[in-house]
Amino acid sequence: MPGAPSRRSYIDWLRGLAVLIMIEAHTLDAWTRAADRGTRAFGYGAILGGFAAPLFLFLAGVAVPLAMSAKQRRGADLHAASRAVRRRGWEVFGLALLFRLQAKLLGGGGWHGLLKVDILNIMGPAIAASAAVLGAISGTRARAIVLGAATAALALSTPAVRAASWPAPLPDFLEGYLRPRPGLTNFTFFPWAAFLTGGACVGAVLAALRDEAAERRANLSFLAVGALLAVGGYAASFLPSPFPSSSFWTSSPAFFMLRAGLLLLALPLAFAWGRRPTAHHWSPVQQLGRTSLFVYWIHIEMAYGWLSRPWHRNLSLTGWMAAYAGFVILLLFVSVLKDALVRRWRSRTHPAAALTGA
Repeated sequence: MPGAPSRRSYIDWLRGLAVLIMIEAHTLDAWTRAADRGTRAFGYGAILGGFAAPLFLFLAGVAVPLAMSAKQRRGADLHAASRAVRRRGWEVFGLALLFRLQAKLLGGGGWHGLLKVDILNIMGPAIAASAAVLGAISGTRARAIVLGAATAALALSTPAVRAASWPAPLPDFLEGYLRPRPGLTNFTFFPWAAFLTGGACVGAVLAALRDEAAERRANLSFLAVGALLAVGGYAASFLPSPFPSSSFWTSSPAFFMLRAGLLLLALPLAFAWGRRPTAHHWSPVQQLGRTSLFVYWIHIEMAYGWLSRPWHRNLSLTGWMAAYAGFVILLLFVSVLKDALVRRWRSRTHPAAALTGA
């Protein structure tokens, strides 16, 4: 597919922004003292931190058709590209289980923690499912329609799934993938997987573009649609809900619509930022975005584990801000060091591949 854009650095930048918000959310929760947790500033910080997970899932979805398109440019057919990305999705799911094992070994606790459902547990299967849809359907419009319909179905069915009786006979760890279970669930397929399929819908449009002018027009369209979704979701929050069991902050389709609109708005804003005169320079935010899984993996234990134990629930908001800034710098340094070590290892084991990559 000649002329197709290569790696989109503005998506890396936006993923890096998600990393910064993720670190903010976890350190704010882990380190802020009780006296400051009832303040308005803490509340606003918690709301901001709540956008990290949807943004990660959305961008993971955007990456699915882009990754398939890249594999096709390198000679793979559609089904081979889909199969490779599906495999990556299940690798992410395997990493989710490995992450829980690491948390058990480092942090202790009961063995039931191995079955806890976290963001990677949802992300992996959703990547595999989105890649399967893209591999079965050709044509940008058809792909966008199917993935958009899947997104709407997941969001709209969330209140019904949470109130239904049929998941109750399932083992708790399986029910936790469908709806919250105390002590087992941070994320569920309903509605969190919808953020990923929504991102895949957007990525299907981006993957079909062949020049920057077309990408600019697409991002203007995303800007308009995102604004409509955000305003529509906000307006719907004031109307009587057609779902009697829905809660706005957890299962409401209106809240999903509002967040999806804001995520879609972020994409054209990142695109515009990526066209600034200095965009070709090295960016610490893009560095964090390109190593987002690595940073996610190491920062959880560092934020909640023994390394930062003297700070746990012990910092004022001012102290937390200083600690957060230092922690981000440390993670950035470790990210750069990790990349340098990987390049060095590759140059020794596969010199030709390392030269091509450079």
